[in-house]
Amino acid sequence: MEPRAVGVSKQDIREQIWGYMESQNLADFPRPVHHRIPNFKSKKTLLVPTPRLRTGLFNKITPPPGATKDILRKCATSQGVRNYSVPIGLDSRVLVDLVVVGSVAVSEKGWRIGKGEGYADLEYAMMVSMGAVSKETPVVTIVHDCQVVDIPEELVEEHDITVDYILTPTRVIATGCKRPKPMGITWFKISLEMMEKIPILRSLCTREQQAGKDVTLQGEHQHLPEPGCQQTVPLSVGRRPPDTPGPETNSMEAAPGSPPGEGAPLAADVYVGNLPRDARVSDLKRALRELGSVPLRLTWQGPRRRAFLHYPDSAAAQQAVSCLQGLRLGTDTLRVALARQQRDK
Repeated sequence: MEPRAVGVSKQDIREQIWGYMESQNLADFPRPVHHRIPNFKSKKTLLVPTPRLRTGLFNKITPPPGATKDILRKCATSQGVRNYSVPIGLDSRVLVDLVVVGSVAVSEKGWRIGKGEGYADLEYAMMVSMGAVSKETPVVTIVHDCQVVDIPEELVEEHDITVDYILTPTRVIATGCKRPKPMGITWFKISLEMMEKIPILRSLCTREQQAGKDVTLQGEHQHLPEPGCQQTVPLSVGRRPPDTPGPETNSMEAAPGSPPGEGAPLAADVYVGNLPRDARVSDLKRALRELGSVPLRLTWQGPRRRAFLHYPDSAAAQQAVSCLQGLRLGTDTLRVALARQQRDK
């Protein structure tokens, strides 16, 4: 009997798939299949990620002239990457026509679970950042039928790559997935340790910083805020006068300790997450006014798709959380919670 993904976490689903495939001897290679992506090529240029991104992002496979099927198969292994490939740099201006990604589990809706290390999601985000893929580039995964399971949508995070097509030994599934794929690297998910391990990530970080993008790293925002990353604004202020420098909405100096990132969130702070990527602070302000839930101040962190609302006391904040449940901007339903609770998760 094929497994059904009824676990409450991604790791539950991984263990269920791995255990079933091992018991049924379904995986071709690698063996054992636990903690790996199970594996089950026509005159196309094949680009493969360098193992753990240690020396770059892509390697272009270059089989020797007259290569046999065995050699071609070996080209797609880690040893083949070392022996039959050349590195592709950030300035190569390569365009990828199709992304094939490994999966441990995948749903017919296009939700995907990898082995839990995040490299596939990061590789895709890096390709977006360097212009190698766009939202139109199809993403395909090749799995066994038993790996196609139900995956709760709440397990899918904003940095997770989704798939457009699923290929199994018996089916081709067009997922019709409408969830937006990552639009680039989510820097606040990147740790300093990861930056040290992946040189090309440091290069991309430098480029995006020079381009004026927010590249604040995980755990770094408390000490190194980036210009434009955070705006604390009064709800009553509109656009700035033409000659006034600064962000689009006038900023104001917050009371000591109140903005998130300046210490622990206060009980009177409300977290608003899952903001649309193209949302503006004025959109949120308008929605708050319409619902009669106007805070004293609003801290806007658009690049992180979140904002913090500052109310006069904890009772007002709790009332705002209740009032704002189910709030939508465009097609996205926002996540609203007390900021302290959000931080404790």
